[in-house]
Amino acid sequence: MSKQQELKKILDQKVRQYNKLDFIEKDPICIPHKFKKQQDIEIAAFFAAIFAWGNRTTIINKSNELLERMDHAPYDFCIHHQPKDLKKLLGFVHRTFNDTDALYCVEFFKHHYAKNETLETAFFENQITGKKIDNVEFALIHFQSYFMSLEDAPKRTQKHIASPATGSTCKRLNMFLRWMVRKDKQGVDFGLWNSIRPASLIIPIDVHVARVSRALGILKRPQTDWLAAMELTEYCRTLDPKDPVKYDFALFSLGVIEKFN
Repeated sequence: MSKQQELKKILDQKVRQYNKLDFIEKDPICIPHKFKKQQDIEIAAFFAAIFAWGNRTTIINKSNELLERMDHAPYDFCIHHQPKDLKKLLGFVHRTFNDTDALYCVEFFKHHYAKNETLETAFFENQITGKKIDNVEFALIHFQSYFMSLEDAPKRTQKHIASPATGSTCKRLNMFLRWMVRKDKQGVDFGLWNSIRPASLIIPIDVHVARVSRALGILKRPQTDWLAAMELTEYCRTLDPKDPVKYDFALFSLGVIEKFN
């Protein structure tokens, strides 16, 4: 058995171990799993993903806090809120994300959903030309531009919406796309969107995934940036061309849950 075959065997076993329903409870993906309506799932997943740096328990608690301020009906809150309702968001803080950012996100969602049934079109359709976007890198660049396009967009909010154009790994948005796009029968990821194939997704890479990947010899690039995310994804495509990001379950869990060195 070659080294790659042996590594694939180990990583596939870790995917089977962690890509199952009991993974949901302690991961930020538990937040959108509280909802049934697609738009609620999309908005709750977006916030949970954007908040996803640091301790997972804190991420889940702060996501729950924000949704409680939205009366646990994020789509209805974003679309139908009155000025007095927005006061419920004042004082919200999660690390560097604050109420200014939350209020702008609500404004963006109201703007977008007024003309669109799904957040999918914010990534995979150019809002000016109407042309389809079939590449994750272009989709992320487009999304940041579109998201920040409203007249009163606070400059500070842009740092929460990463873009490959600046070299960012876009870990949180790639995780969000994994949740929305990736399809299997295990029930963790939602697989709601069809504009792009799971094969085209990019691995959500952070310091933990990067550390494990370098220790396993499957990531050579010393910087943890967009090019590292692409390099790691290309390797994972050699293991499974149709579903490379399933290895996020293995690499993330080895790094965060098992503290692999």
